[in-house]
Amino acid sequence: MAHISLKTIEETTQAALIAHGADAFPAAEVARAVAKAEAVGNKICGLYYVESYCQQLASGRVKGKAVPVVNARRSAAIHVDAGFGFAQPAFAYGLPVALDAAREAGVATMAVGHAHTCTSLGYFTEQIAHAGLIGIGFTNASPIVAAPGGKTRVIGTNPIAFSVPDGAGGIAMQFDQSTTTVALGKITMAKAAGRQIPEGWAVDADGNPTTDPEAALAGSLVSMGGYKGWGFGLMAEILAAGMTGGILSKDVKPLKAPEGAPHDLGQYYIIIDPSSSPEFGARLEALAAAAATDEGARMPGQNKMQSDPVEVDDAVWALIEGFAKV
Repeated sequence: MAHISLKTIEETTQAALIAHGADAFPAAEVARAVAKAEAVGNKICGLYYVESYCQQLASGRVKGKAVPVVNARRSAAIHVDAGFGFAQPAFAYGLPVALDAAREAGVATMAVGHAHTCTSLGYFTEQIAHAGLIGIGFTNASPIVAAPGGKTRVIGTNPIAFSVPDGAGGIAMQFDQSTTTVALGKITMAKAAGRQIPEGWAVDADGNPTTDPEAALAGSLVSMGGYKGWGFGLMAEILAAGMTGGILSKDVKPLKAPEGAPHDLGQYYIIIDPSSSPEFGARLEALAAAAATDEGARMPGQNKMQSDPVEVDDAVWALIEGFAKV
């Protein structure tokens, strides 16, 4: 294992993206997200994705020179057209406008359409919370989830994330998870490592429970909590596709395929200014104290440590360095 600093990860990732056709700004925004994912141990959304980014830049599946277009369709309804480019620069373009709208109206929405996969959705809602507002986010993905009891893929893992500010520039609560029992990346990583997966994660193509990751990838993932998770996934789909101009999960091609149609995904954010409620701070403080009553209990996202440097597999780092030198 190599021990690589976050600064080196960010700089090398940015160089790799630029070498494969991205402009400096989108490359910098994506590289920053990759480094943050590695810092918190989210390997699925970190360097694991850089090879795919580079391949899709080279093939044109993601537009590395796209300039996002921001419009206020209504005073508190902000829309960003990512132009089939990366989600990270599109979010960066729209965020200041959406924050201003939320502070003015109390609540605002930001719809990002025609975007590449955003990988870690909580990375974005966390930025909203660091600005002092509550961020709730939804996105969709390639189809891998059937309805409970069914076997036809309808929606993606469709994550939901929310971040709550602590009133002092930090995060009181951070929650980010797929609406399936497990993220798709954990199954693809298990397959690559030759490992079985726990029962309850997925079903095979006939709808039967399986512990074989290859059979799971040919079948579908299981919604968390059965019908409950299925409902959350559907709502994420409605907002991420219906409110952004992106396409339904059922029409999204495999996210890591080197070639093909652009992802054309959507991300939808609800941004709430907690200062509109005088009681917010006191209620949050009381809730956080109650949640931490028992030893080891806490609000989600608390005590989350960042590492710098981080451990990176030697083969993975050699691959990233190779992409940066093209």
